[in-house]
Amino acid sequence: MKDTHPVWAVLIAVAAMFAQVYGGALPAMLLLDPGDALYRPVGVVGITLASLGIVYLIRRFLGRQSWRGVGLTRTWRAVPHLLAGVLAGAAAVIASSALSVALGVATWVPWDVVRVQLPYLPLYAVIALLGQAFPEELLWRGHLFDTLSDRLSPRAVLIVVSVCFGALHIISQSAADTPAERLLYVLQAIGLGFACAAARARTGAVWMAVGVHTGFHVGNIVLPTQDIQYGVQLVILAGTLTVTGLLILARRRGGHAELLERGSGGLVGESS
Repeated sequence: MKDTHPVWAVLIAVAAMFAQVYGGALPAMLLLDPGDALYRPVGVVGITLASLGIVYLIRRFLGRQSWRGVGLTRTWRAVPHLLAGVLAGAAAVIASSALSVALGVATWVPWDVVRVQLPYLPLYAVIALLGQAFPEELLWRGHLFDTLSDRLSPRAVLIVVSVCFGALHIISQSAADTPAERLLYVLQAIGLGFACAAARARTGAVWMAVGVHTGFHVGNIVLPTQDIQYGVQLVILAGTLTVTGLLILARRRGGHAELLERGSGGLVGESS
């Protein structure tokens, strides 16, 4: 169908990204004051619910696709995959931060500041999960990954879902304040997209990708840094995320290409 052609599929995913963020957060913006304690929780729950609804509608009425293809498996592997992803994503960020500090392009945030935030880590993790990790991974590494797999090679799917996801971050709020830094911010977002796409390809499900994305935010909370040369730090982070993706793809035995073929073939109840 026209709607599942790679170009159309990507454009629909981009539109859905904006729709789920702004549409999902709209009830909180209309009903609650930004200073209300429930403002952010209601907003992120709304984004997750909007994502589920939008992706379902896209697959049901545009692509005529089965819901199973998004990879929301309900097996005992889901939780281990999610937790493994969190560890992988956090490790990539912490490794990047440590290397940045060692090279003198960043410094650690003072421990007194970090210690105050740590008791709220579970809450921050849940907010990151519901507001960004789950809805974005459901759309990009769930729906779009599955849709593109019917038309493109496994490697092309990895590239497209990573680059298109990263390119959207040119308009994200960040510490980037020059055109060059904005482009480097896109580069690190591509690295994150690649690590998440590798997790989808590795397991055939979306849970590990959700974990990697959540771990990315958790790592920034556990050991945050203050940038000195933000552009260099972004390059380092892009590198550690890319290496993380390659390590996820690495198979204990056998060929790398065979793994990609299995991972992008829509395996929804199995994992490698």
